[in-house]
Amino acid sequence: MDIEHYSLVERARIHAALGDPARLAIVDALTLGDASPGEIAHALDMPTNLVAHHVKVLTDAGLVVRGRSEGDRRRTYLRLRPAALSALAPPPLAAAHRVVFVCTHNSARSQLAAALWKRRTNGDAASAGTRPAPRVHPRAVAVAHRHALDLDPAGTAHVDDVVRDDDLVIAVCDNAHEELTGPVRPRLHWSVPDPARVDTDEAFEAAYADLADRVAPHTAATSPDAHAPAPTIHGRHP
Repeated sequence: MDIEHYSLVERARIHAALGDPARLAIVDALTLGDASPGEIAHALDMPTNLVAHHVKVLTDAGLVVRGRSEGDRRRTYLRLRPAALSALAPPPLAAAHRVVFVCTHNSARSQLAAALWKRRTNGDAASAGTRPAPRVHPRAVAVAHRHALDLDPAGTAHVDDVVRDDDLVIAVCDNAHEELTGPVRPRLHWSVPDPARVDTDEAFEAAYADLADRVAPHTAATSPDAHAPAPTIHGRHP
């Protein structure tokens, strides 16, 4: 089952089941292969009655399933359900043909974010500013060079000239998020501090690291054909 088919209630149940160190140890053991309850008890030096209790909790949460041995039919093996573990992550972004990152001057954060998105997701991305500067900040160009990103030093643009109706707009600065209240309105907001205010190499590296961390969860979850419905509280999506 895909992650988007798990409701918030089901995901919360999985998180709760893993909240005990012993149950987490059982799940860790089962990631390596199937095992009988007795083998789990021996490997983890845990009483069999305690293993039985924890296995029931994991089974009820949908993390573990039991199967009868094809050899000794009296023996059962426990198997981990990897799809249930995938539900621990938040649901992916809804599909977008292009992502546009917006900041005030389109000279650093939005440029780096778009370049990171292109490289890490292989998706289409662009950047724009609410009050674009005449050029990309030299320190942003230097950071991009250090991390093998492609930035055009003169490639700044205004949001009105870039954003299309079907774009996913992400504001990577507070000013842009708060200013864009008209037709062009960000769907997401990443509050990344403006490195130009400090204007040091360290500040620009920190902005790059912040953006890289924010892009990372979406690297395998976004594509034009991956339609991700919103999570539900009650039951599952059809």
